[in-house]
Amino acid sequence: MKTEDLQAKGLTQEQIDFVMAEYGKDLNAVKAERDGYRSQLDTAQTSLKAMEGIDAAGLQTKVSDLTKQLQGKDAEIEKIKADYAFDTSVKEAIRKASGRNEKAIMALLDMDTLKASKNQSQDIEAAITALKKDNDYLFQQAATVPRVVSSTTGISNEAQTKKEQANEALRSLLGKGE
Repeated sequence: MKTEDLQAKGLTQEQIDFVMAEYGKDLNAVKAERDGYRSQLDTAQTSLKAMEGIDAAGLQTKVSDLTKQLQGKDAEIEKIKADYAFDTSVKEAIRKASGRNEKAIMALLDMDTLKASKNQSQDIEAAITALKKDNDYLFQQAATVPRVVSSTTGISNEAQTKKEQANEALRSLLGKGE
């Protein structure tokens, strides 16, 4: 649409400006949409050129291999967690049995058998009890602490003053009675 065509139809300049403005709004929207599609097309063509020579089957194989490795890592992590829990339970049982040296006691235990056990906690305690009977030097003995109590003879009636009574009490406590 041209201005000359509208003037030939007998429109005034004001009417022509209005028609051109309205036509421009519609035309600009269509042009913007066209430019968006053109930009998308250019991006897609660039991406396709970048992917030329890529082996899709090889990539799929690589993805499967990485997935298998991740599954292997998950199993490895679970094994590490189980080993840590087992070691912690063994060390706790050794502490309860008053073990002097955890490493020495663990070296004497059959760890593989205990790890494979269905009832680990009871088997660990049984193994430690058996080890305690054979190697009691690895465990602290539950010895009672002797209580030292001194006997006092009391205050002598012969003491006359409070100062003498205090001295008499100190002598009896220190074991230097007269």
